[in-house]
Amino acid sequence: MNIYLQLTGEFNDGRRRAILSGGQAVVLHRLAIMSKDGDWILREDDETMRHVQAVLATHGACYRFGAPLDIRWLAAGWSSHFEFIHDGMRIRTDFVTRPPRIARERLAQLWIEQAQCDPPFLRPADLIETKKTNREKDYAVIGALAETITDTDQRLIYSRSARELMELSAQYPAQAADLSQKRPLLKTISKGLAALEAALDAERRGFMHANEARLARYMAAAEPWAQAWPAISKQLANQPLVAAHKIMVEHAESILPFEVPGGWP
Repeated sequence: MNIYLQLTGEFNDGRRRAILSGGQAVVLHRLAIMSKDGDWILREDDETMRHVQAVLATHGACYRFGAPLDIRWLAAGWSSHFEFIHDGMRIRTDFVTRPPRIARERLAQLWIEQAQCDPPFLRPADLIETKKTNREKDYAVIGALAETITDTDQRLIYSRSARELMELSAQYPAQAADLSQKRPLLKTISKGLAALEAALDAERRGFMHANEARLARYMAAAEPWAQAWPAISKQLANQPLVAAHKIMVEHAESILPFEVPGGWP
């Protein structure tokens, strides 16, 4: 079994606690063959933190640089990172409770929608939002995900194809006009293909710069933590995960701020 699907099942044993996102969700959409790590959105409560930590402990996981697996940090948009060896491979696992660009109301609805899904993983529109990063390669993924969407409004909002947007606008002019308030580049469709392609490029750069700015805020807030990390990681080495987590939290409480202004969503 895919270790990431196995972990998803273990995280959700008895209760829905984790939703697959990132590259593994792209794999489940059949748009990639594999992904080198696992990303999950966790339910934001203490029981989930304890359960997920216990599962990771059974796999011999250890912390990587990031925030503790604790809702005091995760609720502000921080992420927690672990790794362990499985069948000779290094497995990396990443966790958030507040994924970027997914609003609080949508996140609450997501847990309702995913309650009966097996495995639970992000659907195209939500996955696209998380993929609006500063990495060029993610925009090819966004384009591929948009092609799986059947809803016309969502297709107009997320398509990365200028020709498709022109075709959709011609078929559904009223919807395109209404949605131009949410996606301003739709206003350039009337100016022709070249103008629309330029607007798509500018939109992509805007998304990338916005994510760069978001990450920069977290990096600045984490600078003292980064300076302390080499010494802290030595203390964590060879410790069982429960003990390592306790050490991690004790240090983070005095070094890593809970809140990052402007950091989430």
